[in-house]
Amino acid sequence: MQSRWKSILDPLLGNPSVQSNILENVSLLSTGTTVINHGLGRKLIGWRIIRKRGNANIYDTQDSNQTPQLTLQLVSSAAISVDLEVF
Repeated sequence: MQSRWKSILDPLLGNPSVQSNILENVSLLSTGTTVINHGLGRKLIGWRIIRKRGNANIYDTQDSNQTPQLTLQLVSSAAISVDLEVF
């Protein structure tokens, strides 16, 4: 029974989305990079927008981020407020 539960729970608990944070009302700048503390306590694996309060193109610059264990760096084409899920 224990090995069966383990085989069911391990893939679920190993999913990075299960260990995520929701960041609400994050203000992104219209010029330059916005640095956001993600609060995960480990290197960021990914992020997704769960609410966008306006029209803007948003992308990250994580490949050049010197502190991926602490921050997410986003660039926006317009000043906008978003809710993010970080994992």
